[in-house]
Amino acid sequence: MDLQRDDLTHPAVIALLREHLACMHRISPPESVHALDLDALRGPDMRFWTLWDGTVLAGCGALRLLEARHGEVKSMRTAQTHLRRGVASRMLDHIVDDARRRGCARLSLETGSMAYFAPARALYARAGFIVCGPFGDYVDDPYSVFMTRML
Repeated sequence: MDLQRDDLTHPAVIALLREHLACMHRISPPESVHALDLDALRGPDMRFWTLWDGTVLAGCGALRLLEARHGEVKSMRTAQTHLRRGVASRMLDHIVDDARRRGCARLSLETGSMAYFAPARALYARAGFIVCGPFGDYVDDPYSVFMTRML
């Protein structure tokens, strides 16, 4: 599989991110959806990557710089066709490595508290993330779990 920096213009990438947003809105109350739209993912504080299996999009993920030494994992999504094939682990490893290269001392994330998000929380825990309080602009929310890892 080929991991590459992405400009969010490929139709498959746009479709996967739209699917991601729609899913988050089906699962969580509107005020608890923290997934970013295409414009936000194209922002100057973001780096976005895709993972391709030949010509098929396998997944995506992003790194947002919150502060000079604090990054946030955003928009991790695996295509349905590639679930449980190591896509999320590979993307997360890349995001962690990129955050280190950019000088981050801490990497954080927000994910859901519902059962649907249990596999994501387990992935992050295996990667060394621990539960923490809200960071950045987040506030306490019963539908969110905040996690962080020192780099």
